[in-house]
Amino acid sequence: MNGHAFRTVLWSAAFAILIAQFVRPNHSNPAVSGDLLAPPVVKDALERACYDCHSNQTRWPWYSAVAPFSWWIHHEVEQGRRRMNFSSWTDYTSDPGTEDQKLDEVARLIANGAMPPWYYLAMHPGARLTPGERIAITRWIAGEKSSHTSSSMR
Repeated sequence: MNGHAFRTVLWSAAFAILIAQFVRPNHSNPAVSGDLLAPPVVKDALERACYDCHSNQTRWPWYSAVAPFSWWIHHEVEQGRRRMNFSSWTDYTSDPGTEDQKLDEVARLIANGAMPPWYYLAMHPGARLTPGERIAITRWIAGEKSSHTSSSMR
């Protein structure tokens, strides 16, 4: 590729990136309809590590307004909220089977280190869960599920 062709490609790419900035995803947060109730150590850890993608309390950092990253981040948040949303947790508690399924999923993903994902931790190192927080969360989940079992036997 000669110098002129390279400059043309470079200017075209710069122009495309500039135009892409005008395609902005919606970064609003819907209202919280029924947030998760948990002990402070559990709640704080989940808010720090999970709520940006799994709640209606997403913190949108500056880079979430820069295309093409904004599109990817918006997609990740939408997918996370669709899979599980702590801001509408009371929707799950109305059906203990659904709540238990969500709790099982949280316990599994946190215990095996799949959540929060590595790419989120790269930009948010403060979201890393300590071993103690992972244990506290899984113990709280076991207690919640146990209370569901004992209340259904009554």
